[in-house]
Amino acid sequence: MANFSKSNVPQFSVDVYQNAYLPEGGREVNAIVTVTSTGGGTSGGVSAPGAAAVVIMVDCSGSMDYPPTKMRNARDATAAAVDTLRDGVAFAVVAGTHVAKEIYPGDGSLAVADARTRAEAKEALRRLSAGGGTAIGTWLRLADRLLASADVAIRHGILLTDGRNEHESPQDLRAALDACAGRFTCDARGVGTDWEVKEVTGIASALLGTADIVADPAGLAADFTRMMEDAMGKEVADVALRLWTPLGAEIAFVKQVAPTVEELTGRRTEAGPRAGDYPTGSWGDESRDYHLCVRVPQAAVGQEMLAARVSLVRPDPSGGAPQALSQGLVRAVWTDDMAASTSINPQVAHYTGQAELAQVIQQGLDARKSGDFDDATAKLGRAVQLAAASGNEDTAKLLSKVVDVVDAATGTVRLKAKVAEADEMTLETRSTKTVRVKKQ
Repeated sequence: MANFSKSNVPQFSVDVYQNAYLPEGGREVNAIVTVTSTGGGTSGGVSAPGAAAVVIMVDCSGSMDYPPTKMRNARDATAAAVDTLRDGVAFAVVAGTHVAKEIYPGDGSLAVADARTRAEAKEALRRLSAGGGTAIGTWLRLADRLLASADVAIRHGILLTDGRNEHESPQDLRAALDACAGRFTCDARGVGTDWEVKEVTGIASALLGTADIVADPAGLAADFTRMMEDAMGKEVADVALRLWTPLGAEIAFVKQVAPTVEELTGRRTEAGPRAGDYPTGSWGDESRDYHLCVRVPQAAVGQEMLAARVSLVRPDPSGGAPQALSQGLVRAVWTDDMAASTSINPQVAHYTGQAELAQVIQQGLDARKSGDFDDATAKLGRAVQLAAASGNEDTAKLLSKVVDVVDAATGTVRLKAKVAEADEMTLETRSTKTVRVKKQ
């Protein structure tokens, strides 16, 4: 592990957990890389004027009037988020229907948070009313234009929707996400139960943010406040996981595995000879885990090689070479010791199970929706077994609202005859949330 620090940014550390030993001819090296950022929130960071910008996108489509309390809760939640903005942060509020309209400050720019602008924004929110359709791509493109107008390091969006994206094609939304990816991060929330889980989670995934359900609109204010506090805690933007492999080695996959499962393999951008960058978004005081799999050339017993070098890098604000924030090494050692080469590192084993847990929940719910109840029972039973074995109590509780658990250890379950829509959507939305491995 190496650790580099710069003034006014958090310090990053990289820890690598792996079993480096391979049998003769073995080619696959697995490692869990834990990245920890400390010191954020104490250096001034986003509280300094001009360091961050946030755009809040509020669904104002006609469905937000059913029931009428939903629109009121959304206004109150957005007001609570505005109150959480630190002085000096640039911000705007967008009303989203089949078109996007900036309702504050309303002149195509961003306001700077202080007592006066926060009060003005909340006054503008009181005039929000519901009516029209839903075209989320237009909201994101407007947010992107507004955020691009600010010379800031941290660009963040918060998006609230209560319905399906019915007034633009899936291709239009995908094009908007592709255009916005890497330009700002975005947290997405679905309120009520009339929205499409895969749409909301897809938005958050593409823009490296979080997704969640707020089944009861009365919970929006608390949720928006937490989201804004998290956004205010970000200190470093555009951090990339840079993976270098020697000649003959290649990356099989890389995925974030904690706090949520997020596939990163296809997001690689080349970064020089045999190196590639994988985006991780913005960081505050936090720790995340990544599962890295490297294919190495076959070698004889007794040989050893560096399988990969893992670095954390961020762009140089002055346009020079990227700054290295920290580094770790992944090794491969060939041995004829059967016990050494067949041992699975506990971190690798744990997160392999957590990734499978997320996958079988999605597959089980999809099977249930399509009427394949045998497959749904098998997949959700396996999910119950994995959740119990790994100590993922939150997911176990969510599963118990969809299936009756007969024996968690063996994954024996029965599908419930009646399941509340909110319970099924909550399980699907939160299926990728993982529990951290208990360090030995």
